[in-house]
Amino acid sequence: MTVVAFIGLGNMGGPMAANLVKAGHEVRGFDLVAENLKRAEANGVMAAASAADAIEGAACIITMLPAGKHVLSVYEELSKKADVGTLFIDSSTIDVQSARKAHELAEASGHLSIDAPVSGGVGGAEAGTLTFMAGGTTDAFGKAEPLLQPMAGKIVHCGDAGAGQAAKICNNMILGISMIGVGEAFVLAEKLGLSHQALFDVASTSSGQCWSLTTYCPVPGPVPNSPANRDYKPGFAASLMLKDLRLAQQAAQEAGAATPLGAEAAQLYSLFEALGNGGKDFSGIIEFLRGKTNR
Repeated sequence: MTVVAFIGLGNMGGPMAANLVKAGHEVRGFDLVAENLKRAEANGVMAAASAADAIEGAACIITMLPAGKHVLSVYEELSKKADVGTLFIDSSTIDVQSARKAHELAEASGHLSIDAPVSGGVGGAEAGTLTFMAGGTTDAFGKAEPLLQPMAGKIVHCGDAGAGQAAKICNNMILGISMIGVGEAFVLAEKLGLSHQALFDVASTSSGQCWSLTTYCPVPGPVPNSPANRDYKPGFAASLMLKDLRLAQQAAQEAGAATPLGAEAAQLYSLFEALGNGGKDFSGIIEFLRGKTNR
């Protein structure tokens, strides 16, 4: 058993912490939202009055927070208060530069750290099947991997500090672009009189095959558990896709990389969100491609 402090118990962090409890770890949690803290407590997490209280005696601190500024604020406070040698794991999705700065803050206070953003959405968090993309030293990753396993379906050590965040934003740029492409194909098929099932049966077994089609099909029917069958109730909200696409564009500008399709995807999701669709699943962008401004 390891004592784990978990900071950020929202839609993702809450079920992740619950899976650590199920695995036999003692989890002390904190969240600014009282409802999140109460829900986590019902799942066996020990509620703390503050982040500083949560880390007392903890061998590992896991953060799942909205943005880089929140992560850095927590690291600036907790890296100075945690026992020397504490393992810091950040599973937020943030910009690469902030991730590297968080590593520096942890290291300066004598701690090991990894950036370990996730893929798999709320369903994966609840099922304990998330993919973790980790960045950090081999030593830090070796200590983190056993703690990630109860929450994970797959864990990949991507490289040094910031590599996990780099992998996450590159992966989600692919996802955002491919979902738009799949959506456009179904819209064209509709105009040409081709049924959704016919296009799916062809594309899913030929060169058009991709995850956005076969696992997360944006039209109802072919993939029964996709959000399209639930009026686009989010598994991964459009606002979060936009956040990741913007992070990818920021990284591309800083690195001098040409990402024209990524830029176009970010623009389309920005328009989709501006029309009031940020809370819908990102696959709902097919409605925007059909010319519908809101549902």
